[in-house]
Amino acid sequence: MTETGQRFREFKMPDVGEGLTEAEILKWYVQPGDTVTDGQVVCEVETAKAAVELPIPFDGQVHELRFAEGTTVDVGTVIISVDTAPGGAAPAPASAPSSTEEGAPGSAAESDATAAGAPAAEQNTEPEGRQPVLVGYGVSASSTKRRPRKPQPGQAVPGRSVPGQAGAGAGGNNGTASPRPTAAAIQAELNGHTGAPAAAPPMAPSGGEPGGARPLAKPPVRKLAKDLGIDLAAVTPTGRDGVITREDVHAAAASAMAVTEAAPVTSSAPAPVAQPAVAAEGAETVAPGARETRVPIKGVRKATAQAMVTSAFTAPHVTEFITVDVTRTMKLVQKLKQDPDMAGVRINPLLLVAKALLIAIRRNPEISAAWDEANQEIVRKDYVNLGIAAATPRGLIVPNIKDAHAMTLAELAESLGDLVSTAREGKTSPAAMQGGTVTITNVGVFGVDTGTPILNPGESAILAFGAVKLQPWVHKGKVKPRQVTTLALSFDHRLVDGELGSKVLSDIAAVLEDPKRLVTWG
Repeated sequence: MTETGQRFREFKMPDVGEGLTEAEILKWYVQPGDTVTDGQVVCEVETAKAAVELPIPFDGQVHELRFAEGTTVDVGTVIISVDTAPGGAAPAPASAPSSTEEGAPGSAAESDATAAGAPAAEQNTEPEGRQPVLVGYGVSASSTKRRPRKPQPGQAVPGRSVPGQAGAGAGGNNGTASPRPTAAAIQAELNGHTGAPAAAPPMAPSGGEPGGARPLAKPPVRKLAKDLGIDLAAVTPTGRDGVITREDVHAAAASAMAVTEAAPVTSSAPAPVAQPAVAAEGAETVAPGARETRVPIKGVRKATAQAMVTSAFTAPHVTEFITVDVTRTMKLVQKLKQDPDMAGVRINPLLLVAKALLIAIRRNPEISAAWDEANQEIVRKDYVNLGIAAATPRGLIVPNIKDAHAMTLAELAESLGDLVSTAREGKTSPAAMQGGTVTITNVGVFGVDTGTPILNPGESAILAFGAVKLQPWVHKGKVKPRQVTTLALSFDHRLVDGELGSKVLSDIAAVLEDPKRLVTWG
């Protein structure tokens, strides 16, 4: 590879999980001009499974951020380019592709090459003879498109000559590449100009601006305006660098409606309408005066919805319930909190419920299994990866504790504490949510008695732990106030019949009713 190809290196959105196809950029930790080193975290992205921090795999100076925060990007798409030789001489142009569409950074051709399994070196470096387009996400051009529109026949594009036109840099006859367009040139092209670019990116025009410049707006916003019958040239933009947002279109529609319904009309201009806060494309949208909010389905919420629908309509669910006196277990929790051997770990009722479930599975190992529809096989598992359903600001996730069956009570407590704290911080890795065998959902923390939980796809059972409440209970022949809870066990009836499911649930209840069984059965 030549020096030209080595100077500017590109970093593409990786597949940080199994089979993920896209991720949303939550936050950039660097800006153009910042120095980065190999292994430094440059951004945080949210996949369908978790929020993940991405490290850059080489040293250099940030040259370009291709996407804004809040943008969903396909796996394999370039998200950042780095100048590995900052301050050096600009690389000499080499032979360039014959058209803008072929080989342009982030083009479909490049994505196809990545999807086809291009070598890692090719995926992380700028192809030989290619210079990056100077468009940062803060420039209007990148807020609308990643590259200039394909030129129409006879239309001039900044930095390229149309065959038949005179001028230096025409690559059609001598094979010499023209320089890549600058951000200002791309901005001019997006605005509909075909001549030389202006010195600075022009702002999108408001209504009535002379020159006929094309208003800046993303395709979904243009479609919305068309559906509502709104002329974008008459819309006042509030987005960064003059980009028209969904809120701008809704505001214009509301203004137009107000003018139409008003009688008599006392002014040729509509009354000003308060503009909502500008939001990134794909964020929540609320039309002025509306009583509904539209929230895009994406990230963890989208993945959870798909998983629950798949599970509910694939695995035949059966749910059984049992109410149990857990007074002795609650007393044991308090004693363990004072035990020096358990110092430094979090002790709570969920810990003992988890241990009770693991003991029940050890006594009834057939429940640790999975249904392989493709191969028409039942997969018996001699291990337990214990999932814990966790409600986070981004939605429901189910990380699991690997090989929980082999852990002591103290080890299980430590792992459970780490799992919960990591989930609350939004740092759960995709690997931590793969390979689960059975799950616990602690609905009791919300004051709920019980529920009918839906299986996590690929798992055989899920246990709902309800709220522990002081209730009248017959104890040793007398009615006394006791601490009582209700457990619910949902299981895949293809794998688990009623007898096996009942035995597992009964064993869990027996351990919680008399926690001495943690020793005698454990």
